[in-house]
Amino acid sequence: MNAPARTLSGADGLKRLSVATPAQPLKLDSGRTLDHVEIAYETWGTLNADKSNVVVVCHALTGDQFAATPNPVTGRPAWWDRIVGPGMPVDTNRFFVICSNILGGCMGSTGPASRKPDGTYWGTDFPIITIADMARAQIALLDKLGIQNIFLCIGGSIGGMQVLEWTIQARDRVFAAVPIAVAPRQSAQNIGFYETGRQAIMADPNWRNGAYLTEGTRPEKGLAVARMAAHITYLSETALKRKFDRKLQDRTSKTFGFDADFQIESYLRHQGQTFVDRFDANSYLYITRAMDYFDLANEHGGVLANAFRGLNTRFCVFSFSSDWHYSPEENRDLVRALNAAGCETSYVNIETDKGHDAFFVEEPEFEAGLRGFVAAAANARGLPKAGA
Repeated sequence: MNAPARTLSGADGLKRLSVATPAQPLKLDSGRTLDHVEIAYETWGTLNADKSNVVVVCHALTGDQFAATPNPVTGRPAWWDRIVGPGMPVDTNRFFVICSNILGGCMGSTGPASRKPDGTYWGTDFPIITIADMARAQIALLDKLGIQNIFLCIGGSIGGMQVLEWTIQARDRVFAAVPIAVAPRQSAQNIGFYETGRQAIMADPNWRNGAYLTEGTRPEKGLAVARMAAHITYLSETALKRKFDRKLQDRTSKTFGFDADFQIESYLRHQGQTFVDRFDANSYLYITRAMDYFDLANEHGGVLANAFRGLNTRFCVFSFSSDWHYSPEENRDLVRALNAAGCETSYVNIETDKGHDAFFVEEPEFEAGLRGFVAAAANARGLPKAGA
């Protein structure tokens, strides 16, 4: 294991570590290598003496490393402070929590918006990456920090995909894992939705074949449309009907046209417009493509259970009844494979109308179930309670 490395802080104030160098490049599934990789990350809590209380949080598609504290770059609030924090299910009074921006991301980690060693932007010269590559970079980060074993790895959606890769790649290093609202492979429907978004970005004249940063433009309209299309899949029909139904905007004019006449239109346009202020279009292309490639069974001889055979990790899989992005049945496919592989596995399907994004919002049954699993796993691990 590498010796603990020095954390670098850039002009933007983000904490980063170099996890790949020409002497130790990061090998990618594509066959290419990256010999200059920085991963940005945040931590909360205190690392105990034997480094046994580490929790790795893996963020979703449009997330970042600021799970438990506000993002100083965008000003956005923490995206998971209902789960991570003092007294929360992932209690930072008890655990040392680390969350990193994924490889290919755009909040400090190396990705398409980063500069190459020669000073030019990567753009679409950046190599194609996979979920496994993202986990590989995260594992390298923990190695650089001198952390060998992980008490808990947790994440939802693409974060859940990373969790599964963690358990496979860091074999015997992850004590417990919580993949949330995930699937062991990307469905054709999801590939179709994300391809629609990618085409919207690439059809924007400001995309400039991916060289928009060099040319001083941004494909904001295309990226906004991509976000709007994807966001619909994160919600449920019931929730949309309850919140918006066919409600019209309050207007003094009775003129109809192509403005946002319906409240749902205004909501989606707002989602798209605010997204372009904080996310890179090429990162969106690369990350969604990595999700599309994700297929654990295909990577293990066509048998999903083969991916998990021999693991000592204990799992708790959460799904949500109204999630049609990664349905309960897809989560149950994962659970059946874990059981077939002999893994200690719990499964909880939460009845809710909040759709795929239920793990981001107030959902008491989910929070209680997660709290119970984490506490039981910590006790089995022999970790002292907070304040003890």
